Amino acid sequence: MVAIRAAAKSLPIIPRVEVGKRILVGEPILIYHGLVLRVPPSWLAAHPGGEISILHYVGRDCTDEVDAFHPDDVCETIRKYAVGAVDDSDLPWHPYVPPVMTGWVRRRAHNGDWSWYREADMLVGDGDADSLFPSSQILLVERDTFDAVRSAAPPEKGAAAASEGPTLELLTPGPASGLSAEIQARHSRAWHELQRRIDDAGLFQCKYLRGYGPEVLRYALLSGVSAWCYSAGYFFFSALFLGLFWQQLVFAAHDLGHASVTHVWEIDRIISILIADFIGGLSIGWWVENHNVHHLITNHPSHDPDIQHLPFFAISPVFFKNLFSSYYKRMLYFDAFAKIFVSIQHKLFYVVMAFARFNLYALSYGHLWKKAFDTRRTKGGRWAWGLECVGIVFFWYWFGNVLRGCGSWQKALMFLVVSHAATSPLHIQIVLSHFSMSTVDLGPLESFAARQMRTTTDVLCPRKIGFIHGGLHLQVTHHLFPRLPRHNLDDAAFLVKEFAKEQGLVYAEFGFIAGNQDVLGTLRNVAEQVKVIGQVASAEAKEALDKKLKASEKDCEKLEKTI
Repeated sequence: MVAIRAAAKSLPIIPRVEVGKRILVGEPILIYHGLVLRVPPSWLAAHPGGEISILHYVGRDCTDEVDAFHPDDVCETIRKYAVGAVDDSDLPWHPYVPPVMTGWVRRRAHNGDWSWYREADMLVGDGDADSLFPSSQILLVERDTFDAVRSAAPPEKGAAAASEGPTLELLTPGPASGLSAEIQARHSRAWHELQRRIDDAGLFQCKYLRGYGPEVLRYALLSGVSAWCYSAGYFFFSALFLGLFWQQLVFAAHDLGHASVTHVWEIDRIISILIADFIGGLSIGWWVENHNVHHLITNHPSHDPDIQHLPFFAISPVFFKNLFSSYYKRMLYFDAFAKIFVSIQHKLFYVVMAFARFNLYALSYGHLWKKAFDTRRTKGGRWAWGLECVGIVFFWYWFGNVLRGCGSWQKALMFLVVSHAATSPLHIQIVLSHFSMSTVDLGPLESFAARQMRTTTDVLCPRKIGFIHGGLHLQVTHHLFPRLPRHNLDDAAFLVKEFAKEQGLVYAEFGFIAGNQDVLGTLRNVAEQVKVIGQVASAEAKEALDKKLKASEKDCEKLEKTI
C-alpha cells in the first residue's frame, strides 16, 4: 500500500463535486486509499467478480472491500486506473449513492453509444434508525411507479425525476441513521490493522496437507461408499452418500471461488470448474458473481440475491412492496401466489430447502445462457465459459447414466430426490447465517466491518466437527475476510472477537438448534403479518361492500318513491 499512497501525491486533486459530475456523465468512479479510480469499460466487463459488484461502489470509498477481496499484488496494480487523488479535506470520504442503487444503469444503444437507462424507481424510507424501513434505506420498485404522481404533483420523496439520467441531488445520500463518519473511519482503520495481524499470523496461507488432506479422504470415502452401494443395488444409500459427497465437495468449490486455495485465479478457477461443473452440475461462474454481490451488499432486499426468494420466502415485510432486483433485473412481485406461500413459509421451510439444489441448476444455466451472448467477454472469460459448458454436459451424461442404471423410473426418481435432498443441510446453514439478521441498509457511509457484523451471524460448533458445516459456520469472520482459507477461520475468529469488543460492534453467534428456531421465528413473524394484511383487506372490502349495499338500498327507496 506504500506505493499506492506515494502515487496519490503525484496525481492531480479532484474535488468531491467533480467526482459527482464524472459519475453523471457515465464514468465508473471509485475511491481507493485516497485515489480516484476510473474503471475502464473493458475491465468492468472482464472483472472476475462480476460487473455489478463494481457498480455498487461507484461514488463510494471501496478501500476495505477491495482489500478484502483481492491479494496484495492485485491491489498494487489497481493504481494504474487512478485519474487523480482526493483532497485530504474530503477525507473521510462522504460517499455518493451508486446510480445502480437508485435504479439507474448504463446501456448500449444499437448505434454503439452508451446512455443512462432507468430500470427501476426508488422508494426512500421514512422511519428512524431502529425501524424496518429507515430514512437511510433505498428500495427499488417497478419503473414508472411514480409517473402518475409526477404528472399531477411534485414527486414523492425518493422518486427519481424523469430526466436523461440521475442527478447529483439523487446521488446525494440522505440522513445516515445516526452514523458518525469519524466512527466509521475508525472501524475501517481498525479492520485494516486486524487484517495485518491476521496476515502476520500466517492465516492467509492455505493448509494444503493439514487442511485439505482430511477433506480429500472424506470426499473419497463418501464417493466410494456411494459407488459400492450402487453396485450392490442399494440405491437409496447410494443416493444418500452421493448427496453428502456433493454437500461436502461444494465447500472446496466455495474456497476456490474466493481464490483462497492457490491464490492464483486461473488455477483456482480451473479446479473449481472441475468440482462444481463436471462433478456437481453447477456453474461456478454464476456462483462467484452471485456470491460476491451477496458479500458486498449483504441482506439488502433490493440487491442481495441470497435473500430474494419470492414467491417462497420473505424475511422482511419490505418485500410486500413489490421490489425490483438489481441483480436479477426483474420484479419480485408479492402477488396472490406469493401471499399464499409466504403465509405458510415457516411450515414449508425444510421442504423448500430439500429441493433448493434444483433452483441452483436453473440459476446456473440461466447465467451461462446469458453469458453466451455477452460480446464483452475477454479471452479469459471465454475459455472459462466454454469449459463450464463442457462440464455441465459431462455432468448430465454421467449422472443421466446413473439414473438409467437404477432399472426403473420409480427408482431413478427416488435416487434423484434423495441425492438432492441430502445436500439440504448446506442450504439451511447458509440461510441460518443471514435470515434472522438485519435487512436494513444504513446508507453508504456505514463501514464494511460494521455492515458485515450487523447482517451476519456464526453458528456455534465444536472445531472437531466443523467439517459438517465446511468450516463456514464462522460466517462473521468469513464475511470480514473472504479470502481467508476456511481451515484458518477458527484461529482468526478469536482476533475478530477482540476487534468487535474494542470497536463496540456485536459479534452475533448461536447454536444450530437456536439458529433454526430464530430463522423459523423470523419466517413466522413475516407470515403472521401477511395474515394481518389479509384480515385488514378483508375488513376494508366488507366495509366497502356494506357502503355499496346501503347506497343501493337508498337508491331503491328513492326509485320506489318516484314510482
